Order: sequence, then C-alpha cells, then structure tokens
Amino acid sequence: MEALKGIRVLDMTHVQAGPTSSQLLAWMGADVIKLESPAGDATRGQLRDVPNADSLYFTMLNCNKRSITVNMKSPEGKAVFVELLKKSDIVMENFGPGVLDRLGFSWEKVHEINPRVVMGSIKGFGSSGPYADFKAYENVAQAMGGAMSTTGIPDGPPYVTGAQIGDSGTGLHLAIGLLAALHQRNRTGEGQYVEVAMMDGVMNLCRVKWRDHQRLTRQELSEYSVPTAGLKDTPRAGNDSGGGQLGNAIKCKPGGPNDYLYVVVQEAVWDGLAKRIGPDVGHPDLATDLRFAKISDRRKNQNEVWRLLDQFAANYTKRELMNILNELDVPCGPIMSTEDLANDEHVRGREMYVELDHPQRGKWFNIGMPIKLSASPAKIERSPMLGEHTDEILKEVLGLSDDEIAGKRAAGAFTLPPKSVGEKAK
Repeated sequence: MEALKGIRVLDMTHVQAGPTSSQLLAWMGADVIKLESPAGDATRGQLRDVPNADSLYFTMLNCNKRSITVNMKSPEGKAVFVELLKKSDIVMENFGPGVLDRLGFSWEKVHEINPRVVMGSIKGFGSSGPYADFKAYENVAQAMGGAMSTTGIPDGPPYVTGAQIGDSGTGLHLAIGLLAALHQRNRTGEGQYVEVAMMDGVMNLCRVKWRDHQRLTRQELSEYSVPTAGLKDTPRAGNDSGGGQLGNAIKCKPGGPNDYLYVVVQEAVWDGLAKRIGPDVGHPDLATDLRFAKISDRRKNQNEVWRLLDQFAANYTKRELMNILNELDVPCGPIMSTEDLANDEHVRGREMYVELDHPQRGKWFNIGMPIKLSASPAKIERSPMLGEHTDEILKEVLGLSDDEIAGKRAAGAFTLPPKSVGEKAK
C-alpha cells in the first residue's frame, strides 16, 4: 500500500458514495481520517445483523480508515477541523446541498484555509442547474441518469440494476477526479474543487445507450430483438447484448433463478456452434440454414436462435454448457449468484472476497481491492470503531498533548452536549 503513502485524506463523507471513494484511496495507501459526528455515520446502525455491532453496510465501505469524532457545531470542534484541514491533501464531503456552507466552510473558505487542499464533493445533481437542490438516492440517480429506462423487458416496468452505479459508481468517478486534481496540485501548488453528481455519473455509465439513442434517428437497431422502427428512445431489451455481436442469457437445467449461461454468438463461431447443437435440436442442417447464414440474417431471426439454444441447454447445467461452448471458442459465462461468487476459486484466488475480523462482529467478509497494483498491492484492514483513533490523530497529526486533548474534550469538541431534562423526557 505505497501508491498514495504520505497523502492525507480528511473524509467527511457518509453512507455509500463518498466512503466507496475514500476506501479506494485508503486501499492505495492514503491515510484516510474519517471525521464523524459524535453520533457516528448513520450506516453504523443501519440494517444491523449483529446486535450492538457496526453493520456490514458500514464495515464494508470503511476499511483501512481511522476514525475521529468531532462536534462541528461547537467552536472547539470547528477549530480542530480547521487544524486537520491545514494538514490534509484532500477533504471530501457528500452532505446535502448547502450543509457545509452553513457550517461556515464553503469551498472558498476551505481554499483560503489551505490553498493546496483538493476538495471533493458528491451531490445528487451537482451545485448548478434546476435540480441542484433536489435530494438523491441510489435508485433516484438510476432513474434520472437513464439507466432504469433502458433496463428490463420491453413490455415490463423499468428496473434498477443490482450494481450500485448511482452510489458506488459515483464514488469511482470521484476517486479518479481527486487523483487528477492531486496530480495537478503537485505541479502547480494549487488545490481545486472536484464535484461529481450522481446523475452525471449514471449518464456516463450508460454511454452505449446514448450511442443507440443517436443511431435511432438514422436506422433501426438490428441487434435488438425488439422492433425499433420509429422509436425516439433507446428501448428496454431484456438480456440482448446491445452490441455488435448477438448475445443473450440461455436457460439451463435444473431451471433455478440463476441457472443461466450468457452466450455471445460471434460471427466466427456460428458454424461450429450450429454444427454442435443442430443435431440435438432436430436441425442437423442448422449450419447451412439460410435463415441464419449471415449475421444480418441471425439478427432478424435471433429469437429463433435463442429458442434453439434454450432447447439444447435444457439438458445441461450452466457449467456443463460452458465447458461445451468453451471448446468451440464461444464467449460465454454463467450467471453467478452471490453464493456462487462467495465460493468461487477464481474470486478467492484474486482476493476479491476477503475474510476479516472485527472486535464487535467477529469474522466477516469484504469485497477486495478491484484495482491491482503490481508494486503496491492492497492489504485490506477492518473498519474503525467510532472515534477509535481520536486521541491518536490529535497527538500524531496535530501534536496535541494529553492535557490539551482533555481540555478540548471538556469543551465539547468531540462529544455531543448532554441532553437537557426536557429533551430526555421526549
């Protein structure tokens, strides 16, 4: 973990999008200080599966970080934040619109305090435009960024994707922007403001759908299995590949919800594939059938191609069918469930499902580092307990003594004020 060694990140983000980004930076060696309110990140308690322990929602997004609690509503707490800001290379936030400004820390103020710091912000819709003040969640971003309208079956409702492209996808975009801004800072000495909107990130991840949106003005989309003549919108097309080569999910035995193999029928493999499956599905002349002779013909009749493949696949499991098609050099892959992946030799070998230990919850698993650096491989470490490193950070980063820390603690810099009698009664 040497790639970002020496880079300090002051992470004020919470929930998923921001923590995804800062966790990647931590895995690459940055010292990520998670600055939390005394109440902690809300996800510490959300969807909790072990009583009185941080939830998997929190632990899976905050590995390799240190935690400090700071009461940003107290003058002493704000003073601590300012001192940490002066010693940081990056500061990150994903508060609602205007929250940081109301605390007195607009980008202009942050830049004034530390001209070298890079500030990263995640917003639902950015800081400009008619939607700037709207709140966003994962599925809202998928809805407004174009993903939902193009996902699902043609005659059915739009669907969200299980991949968190709104939150985690936006976090990936922010990490790229922060690293670019950091590189420029090292060249110019000046930090800058990096903003990523969830809606923008989803639009970027849907770029091939924008390709098809523009093609619709000139032609039908022959690779789609649904009619596209006269359409103005890129359609939902089920499991169609949506690319230059035909592709679809083929149902295998025993017919469970994930007993499918995704198959791509390239031009070069059709002859061998047709000769292999033809005799078994009652079409020994399939390779010479004029309905499928050229890729343009197969596009027109692709639903029949999928029907014949489904008929053939009914006698095989997804792994058995994969072995048959691999011998024919047909690109394919089984639909992998979470259970499949959790026990997959390839996944474990690439350290993409990593076992960790936590003082509250015991053994658990996290997704590993997806970016492999040959000279600085990541070592995944558990997430921090709330405020676990408060004193350590104050001493190491700010150089405070025990007495100074005690004084700030007494002044309410790191804790919430005690509730009044009236508040307790509520």
